[in-house]
Amino acid sequence: MLPTRYARGDFRQLKASATLCCFLAGCFLAAALLASSVAEAGSLVVELTNAQGVKMVGAIQRWDQDGNHRHPVDPKAVIDAPRVDATAVPAGNGKWVFKDLPKGKYDLVILAEGKLRVEGFQFVPVKEFDPFLPPDGPIDDEARQAVLKDIGLSKHYENKVIPLYLTGDKKVIRVLVMLIRDLPTTYTPGSGTIRHEVWQYNWNYGGWQKDKRTKVLDRLLLQVSELRQWTWLWDPKLGGIEIADKPVTIKYEMPTANQRKLKGLYPY
Repeated sequence: MLPTRYARGDFRQLKASATLCCFLAGCFLAAALLASSVAEAGSLVVELTNAQGVKMVGAIQRWDQDGNHRHPVDPKAVIDAPRVDATAVPAGNGKWVFKDLPKGKYDLVILAEGKLRVEGFQFVPVKEFDPFLPPDGPIDDEARQAVLKDIGLSKHYENKVIPLYLTGDKKVIRVLVMLIRDLPTTYTPGSGTIRHEVWQYNWNYGGWQKDKRTKVLDRLLLQVSELRQWTWLWDPKLGGIEIADKPVTIKYEMPTANQRKLKGLYPY
């Protein structure tokens, strides 16, 4: 049997070795987790032309893979400071760079001087288990006119209900709709509201019927005098940008003051 002092020494060495092993295992695990998180992140470069005056380029991961809100609609949202999940860093010559974006699909939002906001969107599912729809779905003119007519005849709290973009097929049509209330309300004097929703029409019994459910993108309360000064445009080209392992580059031409190619809010 070894003397007590040797037994104690061996125990100290064994304890130190065990501590070192635990430390090394922890470092290895941390490194593995870090490598995994980096592997699951991607980069996005946005190259803008006509980009003079651009102040911010942001990315919004608005929906999960099933079309549910990732964040509740903000009741205190403001038009000149949208909530985003990431903000790009300017790199000169109209180039804006996002680094380490988590995997997913993003809508871009661009703010520029002169009260200009340009935003991407997706035709998100309104009903459970339905898929996202591409923005260029084939809709025949008769179906389009039927849906537009129904929207024009519908009654809402808002006094301006404007269909912006439509997509779909022979069974389903989805519409990005802008709703504005700029008449006097019971809110603060002079205030108005604007919101954007995705509506769905279903082909039932020989006609197009609007689903009662909608998907709200935003809801803002602001002074009507301020609202009327803004240009807030929507472009599906800036929506549903998928980030995975490989870098993504988006080239985009900013709208100019004399163009009205995009749909949305213009000063009035």
